[in-house]
Amino acid sequence: MNVSVVLFTADLRLHDHPPLRAALDGTRNVVPLFVRDRGVDRAGYAAPNRLAFLADCLRDLDAGLRERGGRLVLRSGDLVEEVCKVVTEADADEVHMAADVSAYAHRREERLRRALEADGRRLHVHDTVTTALTPGAVTPASSDHFAVFTPYFRQWSQARLRDALGPPRTIRVPEGVGSEELPSRAGLTGVSEGLAEGGEVLGRKLVSAWLRRGVARYEDRHDDLAGDATSRLSPHLHFGTLSPVELVHRARRAGGPGAEAFVRQLAWRDFHRQVLAARPAASGADYRTKHDRWRTERTAREDIEAWREGRTGYPIVDAAMRQLRYEGWMHNRGRLLAASFLAKTLYVDWRVGARHFLGLLVDGDVANNQLNWQWMAGTGTDTRPNRVLNPVTQGKRYDPDGAYVHHWVPELEALRAPLVHEPWKLAEPDRAALDYPDPIVGLSEGLTRFRRARGRED
Repeated sequence: MNVSVVLFTADLRLHDHPPLRAALDGTRNVVPLFVRDRGVDRAGYAAPNRLAFLADCLRDLDAGLRERGGRLVLRSGDLVEEVCKVVTEADADEVHMAADVSAYAHRREERLRRALEADGRRLHVHDTVTTALTPGAVTPASSDHFAVFTPYFRQWSQARLRDALGPPRTIRVPEGVGSEELPSRAGLTGVSEGLAEGGEVLGRKLVSAWLRRGVARYEDRHDDLAGDATSRLSPHLHFGTLSPVELVHRARRAGGPGAEAFVRQLAWRDFHRQVLAARPAASGADYRTKHDRWRTERTAREDIEAWREGRTGYPIVDAAMRQLRYEGWMHNRGRLLAASFLAKTLYVDWRVGARHFLGLLVDGDVANNQLNWQWMAGTGTDTRPNRVLNPVTQGKRYDPDGAYVHHWVPELEALRAPLVHEPWKLAEPDRAALDYPDPIVGLSEGLTRFRRARGRED
């Protein structure tokens, strides 16, 4: 066996890369390949922020390969067709790739397998590349997946993770395999002004800094909106510039309550993937329907637009939505508050919010985004599906000094806490002087509407 193709997807790294290691162990020459899949573009997932971050990651990956004597081959088009073209050009015997969980990924993988086998080639799909634990590796006695996180986490914590792999020293790429020019974020429009940079080198630096200085305070401060005490590693996990297996190992070695709390969040990521792997329809349909008759773009256009623009009149919600627009990222507590407000206080279909998030989030993926939205809308795996987060009390609790609101809603920078979270309590002349809207809905009105819709009057 002389040549293998390694198809990179959401695993844009050289450290701890099982498909690459398997290919190098079995063949003398390897073609590292990334295909800009037009099917992903047509599905609407190629948002500018993710394309910009992807461009950074591909350039970084190519640089790492060149340091080892190789290079990245880039193609665009139908993924199956492009992989088969490269296989023919390189006269490769097999293709290695990482497993994924979405319905689209499964269909694409099966198409590729059939096309390769028809030509006498083989496809090897590797687990635990984009997850720490394979979906389905732990299951309850009565089902094919866990529908509640706590029992899942209990078994997940007891499972043995594979050892992390080191990066390759040398990579030989055969001659004659052509590549497109690598993309750059410079030519993209619609990219958030404060979008972070991507790539494995930067991701690994962020991990080292996080484990050295940040993780110890994570348990106590992860909900501190102004403190920004989260890892900000989610974009790197989404694009696979960091290995979730390696990250769990390193966090556990760091030890302490903060590291334990951080590992729990990594387990949530795996939890959502095992749900989606078992129930792929949950990407667009209620996991547990409540027979909601949601308000939609047609029936709640003005409310939805105010939410998107960060002009709802509720400062903590507006701050979160403005952070999303500027950074292409949002603090997790902000995501919960923004989602609760849209789905429950405004009673708008969660899919409207999920689409908006996917249009901006650099870490937006089907499993985490859709299932977190369903969790907050009460149609997913939340064991308290009718909980509603009050943006005023949440703002006072998680932004007690108003610093987060002051940063993202500068119209309110003159107001001190707790008034900054309730600007409608100002005297009328002072209130009129603010360039800030009145609340688009009263909280009691929104709560009553939601409870009636769900058949609950309490």
